Parts: sequence; structure tokens; C-alpha cells
Amino acid sequence: MPLERVSKSFKDVSMSFKVNPFNRDILTIKNETAVARSVRNLILTSKGERFFDPAIGCGVNRLLFDTVDSLTAGRIKSEIEFTLEQYEPRIKLINTQCEANLEGNAFNVAIRYSIIGINVLPQQLSFVLQSSR
Repeated sequence: MPLERVSKSFKDVSMSFKVNPFNRDILTIKNETAVARSVRNLILTSKGERFFDPAIGCGVNRLLFDTVDSLTAGRIKSEIEFTLEQYEPRIKLINTQCEANLEGNAFNVAIRYSIIGINVLPQQLSFVLQSSR
């Protein structure tokens, strides 16, 4: 049985790399925002893309070129759930939805999760996955 993490906060570097005018340090993001950014980055990272750990990543990018239908949406949903359960120990998935958007040739994704270790309401992250070509 895995141990549950207890933490007071989560912190990450802002990808804007802007400088805080008060302490001249790079801006940071905290708690819910840091975890949401991590979840989104894990889903958008392809396997083999990270140099020192090529196993980290999700296979949704290759599925975006398949037919936009409910079968592919189900495969994307499974890929997302597997990736988050394997590589994001700070969250507990509540549910994941992936729906095919035939008109937009895309997939609408909604992920609902709770953050382990801090006392906040369950979070929801929604975004659209679309092939780049």
C-alpha cells in the first residue's frame, strides 16, 4: 500500500521566466497552479521526450492523428489516466472525461482530481487536444 504524502505546499518555477521585482528571483507558481501545470505538462509530453527519464510521458500525441470518434476518445482517456496514476503522485484522480469534437476535429478533455497533502477543494482541468497538422 503506497504511503500518502503530507505537505504544506507545492512550488514550481513559472515558465514565463519573469523576474520578481522585489527579490530579483524567478517567479514561482504554488499549490493548485503548480500541480495543474504538472498534470498538463505530463499529458502533453511524449514518451522519450525527456532526456534523463525517457519513460515519462503520455501517448496521446500519437492518438490525435487517428479518427476523431468515441473509440479514440476512450483510448486517449485511458492513456491520460495511466500516465497520471504512474507519474503524478500528488493527485488522486476522481474522474476523467474525453469527448470527440467532430466539428473541431479535436478532443475535449476534463480531468477532475484531488490534491494529496494540502487541504483544497477538488480541482478540474479542462483543455482541448488537437492534432497540429
